Amino acid sequence: MNQDNLIEVRDLAVEFGFGERVHRVVEGVSFDIKRGETLALVGESGSGKSVTAHSILRLLPYPMARHPAGSINYAGQNLLDLSEKTIRHIRGNRIAMIFQEPMTSLNPLHSIEKQINEVLGIHKGLSGKVATKRTLELLEMVGIPEPHKRLKALPHELSGGQRQRVMIAMALANEPELLIADEPTTALDVTVQLKILDLLKDLQARLGMSLLLISHDLNLVRRIAHRVCVMQRGCIVEQASCAELFRSPQHPYTRELLGAEPSGGPASNEIGAPLLEVEDLKVWFPIKKGLLKRTVDYVKAVDGINFSLPQGQTLGIVGESGSGKSTLGLAILRLIGSKGAIRFEGKQLDCLTQSEVRPLRREMQVVFQDPFGSLSPRMCVNDIVGEGLRIHKMGTAAEQEAAIIAALKEVGLDPETRHRYPHEFSGGQRQRIAIARALVLKPALILLDEPTSALDRTVQRQVVELLRSLQAKYNLTYLFISHDLAVVKALSHQLMVVKHGQVVEQGDAQSIFAAPQHPYTQQLLEAAFLAPATAQ
Repeated sequence: MNQDNLIEVRDLAVEFGFGERVHRVVEGVSFDIKRGETLALVGESGSGKSVTAHSILRLLPYPMARHPAGSINYAGQNLLDLSEKTIRHIRGNRIAMIFQEPMTSLNPLHSIEKQINEVLGIHKGLSGKVATKRTLELLEMVGIPEPHKRLKALPHELSGGQRQRVMIAMALANEPELLIADEPTTALDVTVQLKILDLLKDLQARLGMSLLLISHDLNLVRRIAHRVCVMQRGCIVEQASCAELFRSPQHPYTRELLGAEPSGGPASNEIGAPLLEVEDLKVWFPIKKGLLKRTVDYVKAVDGINFSLPQGQTLGIVGESGSGKSTLGLAILRLIGSKGAIRFEGKQLDCLTQSEVRPLRREMQVVFQDPFGSLSPRMCVNDIVGEGLRIHKMGTAAEQEAAIIAALKEVGLDPETRHRYPHEFSGGQRQRIAIARALVLKPALILLDEPTSALDRTVQRQVVELLRSLQAKYNLTYLFISHDLAVVKALSHQLMVVKHGQVVEQGDAQSIFAAPQHPYTQQLLEAAFLAPATAQ
């Protein structure tokens, strides 16, 4: 084993299944991780990135998974040959991992203090005040503000960025030699992503550890990695230094990934009459305290927002998590209470009861962020897409079936698959199903709430092109909520930048992207589009 290498992976193969139903998901993977180096594994979902990384710590679902070939050498021993007791001493101690979704990785019933103390107790034998003192040091190290006030907090009481910092603190508790970061910034805002990356680079320099980064976001990889391995269908198709790979990609798949950034502008529709008008819209949530639960203050989630959106146009609404974007969208659709005027096709919605709004809902549809969570796992695609038709009693059974087939064809899905269930489709296909469900009612307005955030760049580009073509064909009007400014730029005619429930900048999207005026908008654009020099 080369003395410069911390980890050497040779000809790794991974299979899932039993008996004759065996599927090989990783084949012949070889790479090294040098001491103090950042190596990135990139590729689309299903390419084998996470399976390869999880193999290092033997975290795959055994016995369903097995390694028919290959070796993972660390400190003179093959990790695949170690007993469970021996590998347990390495996990979290010498090699640690940050998982993709901190909300599901952290125990929702235990405080932050208890969860970090548990790591220190298992591996370091620390307890009581000594463990709490070390926990405070770790929280301060990862940039949690006022860490002593966060010790008793539960995961749901922290923001997404703060939860990810807690995960990093747990991983660093034992000062590991290798940190595996599995999509550490996927669901985070661009500004928070930048802070997490800067934090990882700083900690790596201070602690001298190696970093294995798993990501499908090439902009993120470009900011931090020394070397890159590109994976496709379980194999490494290209391996090079970060600078060389971005300057001169050799493999067609690498070039496809690098060219997958959403591009172009929004659909060129004629500007029609205002379809949606909002005046002084407010959504305030009361803060109640005391025995009698009196209102002492308000959380001003949406505070005095105004806009007019013509038919056939897209309004992009951007801002960090907690800025009020999704609350604004839900208020416009009358899914939560609000104050202020909302006019849709000239009708005053804010004065109507829920029963009076219901007939208008076929004209106002929504596509949610997580298609797997918003599609019922107990309903087949035919029932999911056709549910709105049945609720609004649109046509005969035969006409409804024809409409479902037409909607699936519109979004690029084979109608013959309509009797399958959501789990049988990929993430991009599930999002197409969600779009078909909205489209089948032929609405005038569609609210798109982070519809591409969980998708690979190549799939994002396909969904963006689909939305653009549907808008051009049917003169659809979109409210597009996102923190991904590259996608917003490709779709939006107008742009609204929201911070703490208030609009800080608003106007023509192309003009704002070219010359943002407000410092907050400038900060968002800089975090999204500035690509610092690759790691040296």
